[in-house]
Amino acid sequence: MARTLADAGVEALYSYAGRTSTPRPQPLPLRIGGFGGAEGLAACLREGGFTHVIDATHPFAASISRNAVTACAVTGVPLLALERPAWAQAPGDDWTPVPDLAAAAAALPRTPANVFLAIGRQNLDIFAGLPHRWLLRFVDPEPVPLPRASRVVDRGPFTKDGDMALMRDHRIQIVVAKNAGGEGARAKLDSARALRLPVVMVQRPAIPARETVASVAQAMAWLHRTPPAERGV
Repeated sequence: MARTLADAGVEALYSYAGRTSTPRPQPLPLRIGGFGGAEGLAACLREGGFTHVIDATHPFAASISRNAVTACAVTGVPLLALERPAWAQAPGDDWTPVPDLAAAAAALPRTPANVFLAIGRQNLDIFAGLPHRWLLRFVDPEPVPLPRASRVVDRGPFTKDGDMALMRDHRIQIVVAKNAGGEGARAKLDSARALRLPVVMVQRPAIPARETVASVAQAMAWLHRTPPAERGV
């Protein structure tokens, strides 16, 4: 999205939450950090003279997405969500869908198992009281927050062969994943299917109704409903 906006000469600002210490470089002016809730985001939109907002955050970044809905409604700024489609269960998959991370923890066995906890570095405390041996994969070299945990520092996109080797090396028996969609992290699901491993799949959080597209081309078509001279994103 950022590259397409830059190539089209659209005046835009790219905002990172700041949860990763080494974010990927972007071809647009960059800001890092939170806005201070919906009120802070609304103030930013007013002060910056922004006329459109594209919410391209992670599907599980529910707080900023909800704040964007509120802030755009208050300011009258059009909002579009660019959201990758959720993963769908395929033949050979053994998924247990759960509504949230607490339910994912409850769905794990009570006896020790080797679990690939592929949910990122937030909310790991939910799993702290369980007896399992954990495999964690982070973008940054974060401290290991769980007992009996092994950490891998890596950044996607990942490959099926690589994830199969990782799961075999750690003797993984169960995978816990968020239904983020997209291709960059899909390899763990393809690997689980090939290795006949069960997956506890956390469903996406509910977000208030908003216009949503699944591709950059659709987002650009949405932007071009107004003349470029009147637009800043």
